[in-house]
Amino acid sequence: MAKKIWNFISSMQFAIILLVILSAACTVGSFVTQGQTYEWYVKQYSERTAALIIALHLDDAFHSWWFVLITVFLCVNLLLCNVIRLPRLIRRTRRFDDPRRMVTEIRNRNGSDPFADGVTDPGRLFEKLHMPKPREGKTEDGKEYLFSRKNRAGLWGAWVCHLGILLLIAGFGFGQMTKKEYTVYGLPGQTKEIGDTGLTLAIDDFRVDLREDDTVSQYTADITVKKGTGSESARISVNHPASMYGMKFYQNSTGWAAKVTITKDGEPFQEAVICAGEFVPVQDKPELVIYLNAFYPDYVLDNGTPRTVSGQINNPAYLYTVYYQGQVLGMNALMEDEDLTIDEYVVRFSEPQNYTLIQIKKDSFTWLALLGGLTTMLGLLLAFYCFPGQVCAVREDDGTWAVLGFCRKGGSIFRENFLKAAGPIEAAAVPEQK
Repeated sequence: MAKKIWNFISSMQFAIILLVILSAACTVGSFVTQGQTYEWYVKQYSERTAALIIALHLDDAFHSWWFVLITVFLCVNLLLCNVIRLPRLIRRTRRFDDPRRMVTEIRNRNGSDPFADGVTDPGRLFEKLHMPKPREGKTEDGKEYLFSRKNRAGLWGAWVCHLGILLLIAGFGFGQMTKKEYTVYGLPGQTKEIGDTGLTLAIDDFRVDLREDDTVSQYTADITVKKGTGSESARISVNHPASMYGMKFYQNSTGWAAKVTITKDGEPFQEAVICAGEFVPVQDKPELVIYLNAFYPDYVLDNGTPRTVSGQINNPAYLYTVYYQGQVLGMNALMEDEDLTIDEYVVRFSEPQNYTLIQIKKDSFTWLALLGGLTTMLGLLLAFYCFPGQVCAVREDDGTWAVLGFCRKGGSIFRENFLKAAGPIEAAAVPEQK
């Protein structure tokens, strides 16, 4: 029983089953929005579907216990396949250098490999088949033979490819389980802490490049990362991250921020810069909160819905909400030169500017996934472009040579090349492939 289980776990059938399940899991994970709350799923689907999503951990499918378990089983299967096949592959590689099998087949002349008899110049055949210089030897009964082989590494193509897939899955899996992600957003001149890393990120500059049609061409940020007394600086843009202190820094997106000025009884009282989606409580009345919902650089009201007609600051408007003790006091759009009066307080928004949102990732196993990808590519190259071939020629009693060719992959192409190299007269002795 244990042997049957072992054979099944290390079998190709089990690998295919795991790959099908893994593909189905990835498909489900791509359709179900990840990382949301139970209430969010209830609104999108239904209570029963939401409960099923949470119960099966489909809200975080790629970190769920069952996804990790499938990945582990697949890695074990690939590892066992490679370990079990390794001794046999080593023996096959050694036999590939041994001409005895080919000498035996030449004597029997009952194989289906390309064969030519009565060859007067075997050297020409070796040369036309682009074989390395043959080595000379003698059979057990004293007959002279020539033997050459090429592309022995092609025997390892599938094995190397499996090893690469194993490393790729392991690198991705361990990376997903151990990686850390942080998000920092702010304005030029601001310095923010990067989570629990002990690092700080200073935003030195940020700009948004626009095309002629007013669409965004590129976001670019100049940043400085500090650790203790040391620091490193870099320029990052979309699709051009920077690596510092073992982490990757990505320019992710942007948004709008504005300065909020509050006066009290006609005197300057409070000032702050906040991004859209942030709020500022009034200093001497913290239960009174000013929230900046959104900024419209070129504001229009379209059937009661605020929107912007361009990215240029032509008609700026600030959508705000005022809360008092958690209750909404009011919500409206405030133009550039308009004030909002709340009892003795006057609120004004001004100086709109873009903030940058930077994503920071730390994945300790990126190198393993990269190694796995390169190994897989090497295995595919060996498997599909490196055809192991052997040619052996034995001198007959009449002084002519009997020549046998063998190729583990691409046999029909090798056979055709062998027939051409053997020549029209000598190739007449080549039997048809069965």
